Amino acid sequence: MTRHIVARTTEIPPGGNKVVDIAGRDIVVFHVNGEFFALLNRCPHEGAPLEKAACVARLTSPEPGIYQRSRVGEMLRCPWHGWEFDMRNGQSWFDPKRVKIRSYPVAVERGDELQKGPYVAETFPVHVEDSYVIVEV
Repeated sequence: MTRHIVARTTEIPPGGNKVVDIAGRDIVVFHVNGEFFALLNRCPHEGAPLEKAACVARLTSPEPGIYQRSRVGEMLRCPWHGWEFDMRNGQSWFDPKRVKIRSYPVAVERGDELQKGPYVAETFPVHVEDSYVIVEV
């Protein structure tokens, strides 16, 4: 899998998203609860752009009349038909055995680490004594 630098962390505000084109595919990157998630920007049902999806909470009910919210903002609700997907793995909650959005791994790294190339030239200690430059080999 090839790594792609898609944005600075400050370019995607908390609760926001950014769509990027990677190898001809629209990938939407979400910033939720301090984490970043990347998904194919297309609902598998009828192709709605998931960048327009509502970020909602997971709602469970241990018994009638009792509701519990968890993972606030980590569930996507499709803007066209309301299908819901888990942002962490793309899993559908409408038909979890058949429908899933493709998700991608996301990493946040320091910019100075990303600028480094894969090769390192050999270096040697240098110092000056009187008016002579000394290289230690």
